[in-house]
Amino acid sequence: MKLLLDCKGNFPAWLGAIRAAKHYILFESYIVSDDHVGREFAEALAERARAGVHVCVVYDWLGSLRSGGLWTLLRQAGVAVVGFNPPSFDSPLAWLTRDHRKSIVVDGQVGFVSGLCVSAAWEGNAVKRLEPWRDTGVEIRGGAVADLERAFEVVWLASGEVKTGLPPLEPTTPAGSATVRVIAGVPNAAGAYRTDLLVASIAHQRLWLTDAYFVATSAYTQALGAAARDGVDVRLMVPGASDIPALSPLSRAGYRPLLDAGVRVFEWNGTMLHAKTAVADGRWSRVGSTNLNLASWMSNYELDVAIEDMDFAQEMEAQYEADLERATEIVLTRRNRVRRAEPETVGAAVPQHVRRAVAGSAGRAAAGAASVGSALGAALTNRRTLGPAEAGLLATMAVVTLGIAAIAFFVPRVLAWPIAILAAWLGVAWGAKAVMLWRRARRGRARTRLDAADPPAGGPPA
Repeated sequence: MKLLLDCKGNFPAWLGAIRAAKHYILFESYIVSDDHVGREFAEALAERARAGVHVCVVYDWLGSLRSGGLWTLLRQAGVAVVGFNPPSFDSPLAWLTRDHRKSIVVDGQVGFVSGLCVSAAWEGNAVKRLEPWRDTGVEIRGGAVADLERAFEVVWLASGEVKTGLPPLEPTTPAGSATVRVIAGVPNAAGAYRTDLLVASIAHQRLWLTDAYFVATSAYTQALGAAARDGVDVRLMVPGASDIPALSPLSRAGYRPLLDAGVRVFEWNGTMLHAKTAVADGRWSRVGSTNLNLASWMSNYELDVAIEDMDFAQEMEAQYEADLERATEIVLTRRNRVRRAEPETVGAAVPQHVRRAVAGSAGRAAAGAASVGSALGAALTNRRTLGPAEAGLLATMAVVTLGIAAIAFFVPRVLAWPIAILAAWLGVAWGAKAVMLWRRARRGRARTRLDAADPPAGGPPA
């Protein structure tokens, strides 16, 4: 088990394992950008494929929307390339489910799980005063590598590919003494969500969290608050400026109930904090792709590893304390307002030469949609307290909704035609799927009858 930090720790380790592959490579990433980093990885994978290594690549269609040239290069070299969940006429809302995993497995001997995508954004840009993104990954050896392979197989099959397209897998070799559990998140299963809730409820001393796109549910906010009130040192570190600007106000709207309960919240002062990690009581750690929001917990394919090992957890805690030196604490003022604390009291001030992230990690529309839905749902049901940061969102949606109401009242045909087209689309899509399911069931019954009429050689079936 090895902790890998940022692109300098992760990218060379990934490329080294890929270039040393002898049998197969399973490669999965939400974003593979068509830039110098993406091309370096594509060329390394293509070289191994030409050398006879079985290479399978899964990328997310939305996250890697502009990288078509890379897939042509890989396919010409003999790589099996699958784009996850491209647009489909019969599934108009399928785009809400994305493959947000980032994993690599080589020869059944080594695996990597992280929050990093394959993109030059993680390297930063000195000319534009953009620092490398802060992110975390882990190198895994031993029996857990087989679990990573099974997780890859699930997405491969979910993409419509057949199992025969995967290579014959090598047996894994035991390594180390750490207990490692692979949390392979799939839509609606909420495995990582249940794990996060459980850890929040059983932590006794410390629970230190890092998240890139924090928009927690009421249940998780309450779990963190309950732990803090019980004396647990609960800390949450998030970006000071996000590469998805629309999410920052929603994240900040969730600060107040945490601060009221005694949770300490910190904002990172660098260009972008993209890590998704947790460490509890100097013993348990989580590293992976799952963010603390509904899109990650309930909608996406995600991948994390939970590690029970004191040495690894202490390394995670040491890195967390180092990160705090580049963060500013968020506090409640005497007037009960949420504010950034004075730089001299907590961590370092924002470096004047560093620019914050303004764009990147394209394709997070699903996370934004889930977050907006959370705010609008809370406004209608009063299931959680809304923060001042959400006032602008609600005002915007109010104007949009009232505008739609006015159009419907005064010019109903303007809305009637789009609604009719959408209803026709949905009707045809659902009807087509029903026909497909009936045909599948009919073929299954036909195969059953043939098998019954033609028993295998050697006598009747036992």
